[in-house]
Amino acid sequence: MALNIISNYAANVAHRNLQESDTMATRSLSKLSSGTRVVSARDDAASMAIGARLNATTQALKTATVNVGQANSMLQIADGAMATIDDVLVRMKTLATQAASGNLSDTERGFLDDEFQLLKDEIDRIASSTNFNGVQLLGDGGDVDIDFTTVGAGTGADLTNANGFSGFAITDNNFWASDDTEDGVADNNFAIDITAGPGNSVIMTITANVDDATGAYTQSIDITSYQTGGANEVGVGQQASLNFDEIGLSISINSGLTATIDAAVGGADWGAANGENATVDMAADNGQRFEADVNFQIGANNTAADRLSVTLTRVDLDTLGLATTIIGDQAGAQAGIESVNSAIDALQAARASIGTFQNRLDFAGQNLSTTTENTESARSVLLDLDVASEMTTFTSKQILVQSGVAMLAQANQMPQNLLRLLQQ
Repeated sequence: MALNIISNYAANVAHRNLQESDTMATRSLSKLSSGTRVVSARDDAASMAIGARLNATTQALKTATVNVGQANSMLQIADGAMATIDDVLVRMKTLATQAASGNLSDTERGFLDDEFQLLKDEIDRIASSTNFNGVQLLGDGGDVDIDFTTVGAGTGADLTNANGFSGFAITDNNFWASDDTEDGVADNNFAIDITAGPGNSVIMTITANVDDATGAYTQSIDITSYQTGGANEVGVGQQASLNFDEIGLSISINSGLTATIDAAVGGADWGAANGENATVDMAADNGQRFEADVNFQIGANNTAADRLSVTLTRVDLDTLGLATTIIGDQAGAQAGIESVNSAIDALQAARASIGTFQNRLDFAGQNLSTTTENTESARSVLLDLDVASEMTTFTSKQILVQSGVAMLAQANQMPQNLLRLLQQ
């Protein structure tokens, strides 16, 4: 090879190899710092795609495990209430047995029947009040619910999905059932107002009007974080919940609320204080209804196999066959013994059904745990970094970088030797 000073081939080769070694060392360093084998699609596009799906499945399975736990909690609440009703029925059988004896007069049986009737009311009260996050477990709920004809129409015309309101639920039936004047609860209502607060804050205020000595109650929540760019901004297709515990209401919101909040910040009129277009009425004798089947999502996909339908059983007076039972006379007391026996049998059948679903949920939870572990392991094989192996690679590339720098320096010195030929 001719000796020249115009083109330094050795330096070019050393520089190219140094660049390559530096690039590989940098990639290795990024893997070590992130702990993942696939930092970008260039590392392994197929593994990244499969790993992303496995990661989504793993997170969904973890949530499904939480759903199983919630389902078990719900059934445990139902079983606990049934256990209490069983105690009540035992007491009722004791009273009926006592009243059936010929040594008592009808007057004394009347005293026993007074307690018997109160215990019947208690069974209905327990069945009505036993719920899990608004889901009735043993019978219909209380005597009040939201009049949904006024949601998104009439006085509640502003409370639409487009404005961010997906749903409303009563969380304290007793509060909304207030009716001091005994003229029904249709005059109970609530009104929503969204206004700009200090600075760039946004406040949602609900004014609850109920028929009691106080009359009007208010509760406000700062919803600033739900505006555009906020920490709690609700994305498209997502939902969140605002809980107004002091007045027994829960509001489901969607992404449309962001525009409503932004408008309020901009000074636009909105809400009950500006036209009474965000007021919702209550409806009497239309409480939360018992749903026999409650579906739980216990898998990661949208198939029937990923859902479990839990069947609940009513245990109110009508279902137990005690609605008309009276033990005020001997014949009624004797019939009452049979009625209470039948009610106890029906209750135990309902409890047995709850138990079978609890056992099934336990097995479903175990399967979810195993599936989650295996899916996570598969994801780990594809994406997680073998630190020891990568550290060896990084050390090798680091040595190559150091040697490349040294050789590039030597290659740049080679043309200096040609200067000796020019010396005189």
